[in-house]
Amino acid sequence: MAIDTTASSTSSGAAAAAAGSRPSYRLATELVHIDSDVVKDNYNAASVPIYQTATFKQHSADGEGGEYDYSRSGNPTRTAVEVHMAKIMTAERAFVVSTGMTALDVILRLVKSGQEVIAGDDLYGGTNRLLTYVSQFNGVKVHNVDTTVVDRVVEKLDPIKTRLVLLESPTNPMIKIADIRTIATKVHEVCPSALVVVDNTMMSPYLQNTLAMGVDIEYHSGTKYLSGHHDLMAGVIGCRTKEVGDLLYFVINASGSGLGPLDSWLLLRGVKTLGIRMEKQQSNAILIADFLEAQGLKVHFPGLQSHPQYELHKSLSSGPGAVLSFETGDVGLSERIVESAKLWGISVSFGCVNSLISMPCKMSHASIPAEVRKQRHLPEDLIRLCVGIEHPEDLINDLTQALETAGVAVKKSN
Repeated sequence: MAIDTTASSTSSGAAAAAAGSRPSYRLATELVHIDSDVVKDNYNAASVPIYQTATFKQHSADGEGGEYDYSRSGNPTRTAVEVHMAKIMTAERAFVVSTGMTALDVILRLVKSGQEVIAGDDLYGGTNRLLTYVSQFNGVKVHNVDTTVVDRVVEKLDPIKTRLVLLESPTNPMIKIADIRTIATKVHEVCPSALVVVDNTMMSPYLQNTLAMGVDIEYHSGTKYLSGHHDLMAGVIGCRTKEVGDLLYFVINASGSGLGPLDSWLLLRGVKTLGIRMEKQQSNAILIADFLEAQGLKVHFPGLQSHPQYELHKSLSSGPGAVLSFETGDVGLSERIVESAKLWGISVSFGCVNSLISMPCKMSHASIPAEVRKQRHLPEDLIRLCVGIEHPEDLINDLTQALETAGVAVKKSN
């Protein structure tokens, strides 16, 4: 029996239709304004209504004629955020699901047993865990390579077996940069049926548009910058072609992983302030990276000219973002610094308005076995900073006292 992948919610093509009815604006403006004709509303509400319903009444016995029938398959509030995300990601189609990891799980359902995935060797711990699962139970071979070297990716390409190439740029937590454009071109030349996928969570659509670089699928943890307040779990997927969109929608509808109406509304509200939040977080991060580098610490941040891929990142993105990491050379020292911070909250995740500090090897990446972390050169003493919107002097002052409390002699700026 053939699988019908063409059934879809009303979000398909709506972004293009809405955009075609009015002028296009700069991204900071587009983020704020929801196209009014996406969701029909008899009362002209200033905020998109929350359609908190599981089912929709139909007009005939055959169930035909209604735009929606069951919220697993589509919901007007979800349509609104999907169309909005497709617009700001310049995607043919976008989808919102329950978490960022759900987004990756949906994408990996497009990989069959016997096919192969090429991924980085510096990945979010949850991504590594899910790739390990599909390699152990789904018959999918996963190659982990240094994606900062294009040739390492190319040498693993197989015109028949390679189905998916998964990139992070910057990587989490070592903040390495992949040449997304070149890799996408090479993959499509060698493996026309392969999909290039980028986890763009760390940059957000505000700073980096990977679909415009030839990527097939871009996904995000909506929990991070898109939401911005850590009061929501969500995943976002954007795709470049209708064909891929139909495949993704089938999985989402069949598995019931679409985002609920209330969470869709929260995500839509959060996205409106993405531009102003990211600008502030990024400017804070630049000051903090400069401060830490002045202390003689090894800082990983693409906004520093000392970053080995500084120029490459500038060619891919409009800014360095607001996540950085640094090494102290001593695990105990790093632990004391993290535990001495008062303003910086000890927590996993990033993208929130408040600043966070963590040791990835003990928290977000602890699920990666220690021997694997060592093979991939992930330092156990690494500290990751996720910079928020607070006043930068308060953040630097708190880092100063944390460093001094831990035993570091801090160099004072003039």
